[in-house]
Amino acid sequence: MKHVKLMVITAVIIAGITGCTNHQQTVPDSSKTQSTSTQTDKIKQKITPSLWVDKDAKAVVDYYLSIFKDGKLKEYHQYKNPPEAKAQGGQDSFETAVMEIAGVEFNILAAGPYFKFNESVSFVINCKDQAEVDYYWNALTTNGGQESSCGWCKDKYGLSWQVVPVEYYDLINSDDPVVREKAMRNTLKQKKLILSELK
Repeated sequence: MKHVKLMVITAVIIAGITGCTNHQQTVPDSSKTQSTSTQTDKIKQKITPSLWVDKDAKAVVDYYLSIFKDGKLKEYHQYKNPPEAKAQGGQDSFETAVMEIAGVEFNILAAGPYFKFNESVSFVINCKDQAEVDYYWNALTTNGGQESSCGWCKDKYGLSWQVVPVEYYDLINSDDPVVREKAMRNTLKQKKLILSELK
């Protein structure tokens, strides 16, 4: 219960400061130029996934940017926790970051080891071919990641991903029941999806 209260306090703080400019922050060198835009001008997505991690928001972003090569760090902030949060067992400070990978923005909240990822929230990577499937599968499952089944895996932080060749959707939704059944049957036998074995 204490951790739930802490999460609520932290969430309220983050909601209150995302539009403010009077907080301690560290930003990438490229964003230190003068700008008249406000925080609300920078928000491009209606819904932004937010990932809670234990610590070191920059290291988390660096990890994902090493996998998703077209990504970038957009913002990084450090905040001091107010007395109310510290009284509930919170840390002295926490960090947030905004990264963009594959055209999608993610918020990173590094605020302590109170919550862990599980399979109820996951992300699908739609891959153009088997080579791209192999790349993302290997990148996510090495260095502490974990293979699962049916194209699912976890990265080193425990976040779940399904790595899928886009042709897979044609197979499992084919008008031909033989094609559909073979694809579904073989999916259940695989960890990483191997397109040639699903056809």
